[in-house]
Amino acid sequence: MPPTRRRGPDLTEAIMRTTVELGQELGYARLSIEAIAARAGVGKHTVYRRWPSKGALLLDSLLSVNGAALDYPDTGDVLADLRTQIHAIVELLGRAPLDSLFRAMIGEAQHDTGVAAALNERFIAPQARKTVVRLEKAREQGQLSPDFDLDLAMTILSGPLYFRLLITQEPLTPAYVDRVLKALFTGMRPRP
Repeated sequence: MPPTRRRGPDLTEAIMRTTVELGQELGYARLSIEAIAARAGVGKHTVYRRWPSKGALLLDSLLSVNGAALDYPDTGDVLADLRTQIHAIVELLGRAPLDSLFRAMIGEAQHDTGVAAALNERFIAPQARKTVVRLEKAREQGQLSPDFDLDLAMTILSGPLYFRLLITQEPLTPAYVDRVLKALFTGMRPRP
């Protein structure tokens, strides 16, 4: 009796799991659709039907690792909620072994407009929207200054994290995240 063929979500999950595992073993530069397909036990055309490039596949794979951690809690304390959510992102993408894969994918986005568009559409823009929505709610509740530019707050918040992740490659630690949040919230809190 031939083995049961995986289809749909099971096959997609197997390909993404294989991508992360193989990426951790080989690194982004040596990762290939052919190697992923071979290890996952599928044809490379099966992979290409789902993803146009290894960068797009890696992005979906990284986000599937723990996508629920990227949602904001709403405890009524915006600073605590930001801290919880950013710590989850740092834990997911800012630590070995996924940090080097995430950095490589961002590097690839500088040369591949498809990867850049997918990164923005699937990760950057949704996270920015979630952050701004959470900040808007906090502003409505009087936790933030009514005249603070929330889109700018998002940029100020993410800039130091990407600077460390991509430029200095210093560790993204909870203590560093807390320092960034403290500096940002010093300017965002309502004045008495």
